Amino acid sequence: MTTPTGVQIHLDAGGVHAQISQVGASLRHLVVGETTVVPPYPEDRPAPSCAGVVLVPWPNRIRDGIWIDGDETRALAVTEPKFRNAIHGLLRYAAYEIAEQSDATVLLRAAVVPQIGYPYLLETSVRYTLTADGITVEHTLTNRSGSAAPVAIGTHPFFTISGTDPKTLLLRIPAATYFETDDRMLPIGESPVSEGTDLRTPHRLGDLQLDTGFAALCRDEDGKVRSTLSAPDGRTVTLWQGEGLDFIQAFTTTGYPGQELVVALEPMSAPAEAFNSGRGLRRLPPGETWTVEWGVTFSG
Repeated sequence: MTTPTGVQIHLDAGGVHAQISQVGASLRHLVVGETTVVPPYPEDRPAPSCAGVVLVPWPNRIRDGIWIDGDETRALAVTEPKFRNAIHGLLRYAAYEIAEQSDATVLLRAAVVPQIGYPYLLETSVRYTLTADGITVEHTLTNRSGSAAPVAIGTHPFFTISGTDPKTLLLRIPAATYFETDDRMLPIGESPVSEGTDLRTPHRLGDLQLDTGFAALCRDEDGKVRSTLSAPDGRTVTLWQGEGLDFIQAFTTTGYPGQELVVALEPMSAPAEAFNSGRGLRRLPPGETWTVEWGVTFSG
């Protein structure tokens, strides 16, 4: 391991460049043509704010790390001490195996092994593939346990459009509801979007402060959900979510290294507290495999 995030994998084809970090199988950098759409961070430090990391077997938070599994009460490690939650799954610090690699694609694999709070064995993989205008990402989970395993998945990429004042970027998320949260960032209700959370009409990024989960996403005719970040000159980054990724978390921050302002758009199969609420949670039978896809495109 040569850096805090392991081996750095560089994909380069057709004017598109991506950097993938071995630890967390994270999307660390994406450039389409001359435009940076996923901003990088220094190679001598871990991923800031979980940047680009794959979140499995759950994204977001579980209150106190406690969840009910049939007749059993499970207790996960509290990995967000500030809010006393278990956050973002069990592989965010794992060094994935680099199973296949070419100029345009890489396949990474890692196992979730039985452990305190999660007694299930999962085989997981993530494949990044460059396209003519961005990247597609495929996640696969296989349950190697003797009983059905509760699973959810998400990822945590950050976005910008280089050469533009980030405050002027316009964010659109086609969501009809959002999750209200308490002071520990845990959901306490779901409400229709309203002023400040209704992003079906684009809003300036500089006017938003978000760490917000959204649901009731509108899919286009091809079945994909599309959220966009657009510059005043018309350049546009689109995050699309395939079937099974029915939620999105948006997080704005001024604390990302080297960036005045960025936004994380996190496609998820389940929202925060899904291990307790059951919302979006999948019970994967023994031996079965589940696959979800998302991707990023750039135009302009």
